[in-house]
Amino acid sequence: MSDIAAAAQKKRMFRIIPYVFLLYIVAYLDRVNVGFAGLEMNKALGFDPAVFGLGSGIFFFGYFILEIPSTVIVERWSARRWIARILVSWGVVAVLMAFIRTPWQFYLVRFVLGLAEAGFFPGIILYLTHWFRQEEQARAVALFMSALAVSNIVGAPFSGYLLQHVRWLGLAGWQWVYILEGLPAVVLGIFNIWLMADRPADAPWLTEEEKRWLQGELDREAAAVRRRQPLTLWQGLLRWDTWRLALIYFFWITGFYGFGIWLPTMLKHITTSQSDLLVGGLTAAAYIPALVAMILVGRHSDGTGERKYHLFTAILVGAIGLLVSALAGGQVGVAFGFFTLAAIGVYSAFGPFWSLPATFLTDDARAAGIGLVNSIGNLGGFVGPFVVGYLNKATGQFLSGLLFLIASLVVAGLLVLTLRQRLPVLAAEPPLGGAPGTGQEA
Repeated sequence: MSDIAAAAQKKRMFRIIPYVFLLYIVAYLDRVNVGFAGLEMNKALGFDPAVFGLGSGIFFFGYFILEIPSTVIVERWSARRWIARILVSWGVVAVLMAFIRTPWQFYLVRFVLGLAEAGFFPGIILYLTHWFRQEEQARAVALFMSALAVSNIVGAPFSGYLLQHVRWLGLAGWQWVYILEGLPAVVLGIFNIWLMADRPADAPWLTEEEKRWLQGELDREAAAVRRRQPLTLWQGLLRWDTWRLALIYFFWITGFYGFGIWLPTMLKHITTSQSDLLVGGLTAAAYIPALVAMILVGRHSDGTGERKYHLFTAILVGAIGLLVSALAGGQVGVAFGFFTLAAIGVYSAFGPFWSLPATFLTDDARAAGIGLVNSIGNLGGFVGPFVVGYLNKATGQFLSGLLFLIASLVVAGLLVLTLRQRLPVLAAEPPLGGAPGTGQEA
């Protein structure tokens, strides 16, 4: 590797990944902090499990409506400008969650929060393809999405502390959870115009030689995908590979969000704890191994060029973790240990999964395809929390809800097995001359 290539890759990694990592911590925290706020909010406002499950999940209907057009805007216009708009609007709406009083206000504000945030996640996934080659994308996505685990590790005890100790200005702890975790999005949105560069050519921190090398590598890969299977925006949307990924994501995310939203409540139930701070600490502890697993699995998937069985194994581990925790009964240690295993599984699948769309889609087709996969898949974010809440209310226990989440993960895993080992991960040509690398199968 030449000095130019090494310098460009090092600068890109340290300029791009930490910043989008920070953005996703804020995004995910604002999306799921309802799980912690609900520990107090439900009692204060008289919300039963069915109301809470519906309100938690309805976010994803708003998300679904604007997901594809929002992602295409990132491709055709500007990631830094559009993501700035997303950050400011969702931060304002997240703060408004502190002032709801009725179930219908809860549903409305969560729905609008979904509208405001639509396009952020697939926009960042698309943005990473503007900077990272296919052989690097699983690791880049895993590092970016490790913010999911970190947001729980940091946010869980922080939210628990706010619930238990903060009563400023006559507002309850659950209200301060929404306010203090929503404001950072507004601040970051204001500064995003200066902090984010759309593409290598726009980066003031790269030299002209580094810009040419990096953009040349990305252009070569995109040209190879176009030659192999040129697709328009609509062809990308209608392609069966795109819909298969969307179905996998739907069932996987049903289990993922059903588990994530309800985990604090389940931990409080099995530990019979009255301390929200303790529940927050236990939740954080469950996500620390998941953080490590996400990075290691993403790195190993890039190193081997294999995606399918990395993805299948991760989802299977998630299902096994939930199954044993569901059967643990009153054995708190066993249940907690396998909740942790479930978190490892459902989180470590992200790197291999999100490296797949760029192997057969490019340009507008890639933007629309990523938006479609994420919008359809994230409807599972409605289904999971809602069904768990409904079954909990109907049966008076969490077992039936956990069995539903396990079944969803099993279906996702079976769909993964239908993927064919035929999507190539394009090996980068050595910069400035040299023998080309060998392609690997995804």
